[in-house]
Amino acid sequence: MYHPRTVKESDMSIGITDSQPLARTAAAPGFREVPARWCNILTRLPEPVPPALDAPCLPAEPAAGAGGGPADRRSALELLAAIRLRAMLEQDASRAPWIDIPGEVRERYAEMGRPTPLMRARALEKHLATDARIFIKREDLLPTGSFKLNSALAQCYFARAEGAPGLVTETGAGQWGQAVAHACRLYGLRSVVFWAKVSERQKQGRSALTRMLGAEVHPSPSGETAVGRRLLGDGGDPLGSLGSAIGEAICYARDHGDCKYVSGSNLPHVLLHQTVIGLETRAQLAHAGVRADVLIACVGGGSNLGGFMGPFLEEKQQRGAELRLIAAEAATAPRLTRGELRYDHADPLGITPLTKSYTLGRDYRLPATHVGGLRQHNGSPVVGVLRKCGLLEAVAYEEAEIFAAGALFVRLEGVLPAPESCHALRAAIDVARELQGQRKNIVLCLSGSGWLDLEGYRQSLGL
Repeated sequence: MYHPRTVKESDMSIGITDSQPLARTAAAPGFREVPARWCNILTRLPEPVPPALDAPCLPAEPAAGAGGGPADRRSALELLAAIRLRAMLEQDASRAPWIDIPGEVRERYAEMGRPTPLMRARALEKHLATDARIFIKREDLLPTGSFKLNSALAQCYFARAEGAPGLVTETGAGQWGQAVAHACRLYGLRSVVFWAKVSERQKQGRSALTRMLGAEVHPSPSGETAVGRRLLGDGGDPLGSLGSAIGEAICYARDHGDCKYVSGSNLPHVLLHQTVIGLETRAQLAHAGVRADVLIACVGGGSNLGGFMGPFLEEKQQRGAELRLIAAEAATAPRLTRGELRYDHADPLGITPLTKSYTLGRDYRLPATHVGGLRQHNGSPVVGVLRKCGLLEAVAYEEAEIFAAGALFVRLEGVLPAPESCHALRAAIDVARELQGQRKNIVLCLSGSGWLDLEGYRQSLGL
């Protein structure tokens, strides 16, 4: 087992453990090992991200008792500029290669368990009879059970600095909504969450916990906003989606001046915040004298994949095929494996700006699966560039096979992955089998815990 050594603040080194988290000691305080800067992925891409294109804004509903309310003449880009945090807009536009992490945010990161451990999955390796070594980045150990807290804490910090009383957002599987509720509680902010209806119903434990943390939760589509009422009235998808929740959250922020709108995926500033994952992983591997040969992450909007792989992009472009980057997606929402690279809206009504990435089309009907975090029709333009330029491989898995991988992992290693993370785990298992006889290093991001997803496991495995 590797043990941590005393490090300088810029070193960020930490050891690798065998299936157990690294114990913190006074001699190796977490704060000193937390990255001091975020890595700006936009400056490491082989070509620029295509610019967002404007679209008509959602019209305002007529005022009650009046002949008609005034039209909102702002475009989609103008509206988002008005309802977003200024700091997030600045980070999206920045071309600085590194952006300093505020000291208070670094302290919060350390308090919540950063750096997270890098675990060697020896029992899984033995089961697979592989010569490959499998390393797991344990984002599931954070207080809310997923990597989402990395950006939620940062955005709440900036929201408080800008004097925003509250935040409104969307969520798919609920991990982001729970993280926002937790971070808002820490910073004394009001939180409102629009949650894809099918996932909110499936994940009652997480829904209850999000409410316990103080969030106002609305299953989407709802009757709370003009977007929700229109979707319900037009006979739209009653299951809801991340797209419907995005539209409702934007509409709510427009109509409630006390709430700023925040995102949990897709956008550059979210991927920026998540680079703490990849920066820590890179330092941990270097400290152990290990060089990654394969990096694997699940992909929905793209924030955990971008944050995990972004700090390795320069190495990828230097090593080429010697370093593989693999995105694991759901077969029910196969954007990268079956989608089309083109401009599309993130919401079903087309009120968001058009962004260019791989998409199934905003009219694509997403089935009711337990993989809510990957259940969306399009993703991050950053991921789109990586895929288009040939830097990113993609595989898609059915729900039954990913839950089987998660069940295997908990039996072997005592760790239960979230359904989304099971996609990365399944991909790692497949790669390890391909690499029989080769001493390669596979590193995957375990983005979330599955303890609040047991109903999905139960139904899929027939337990």
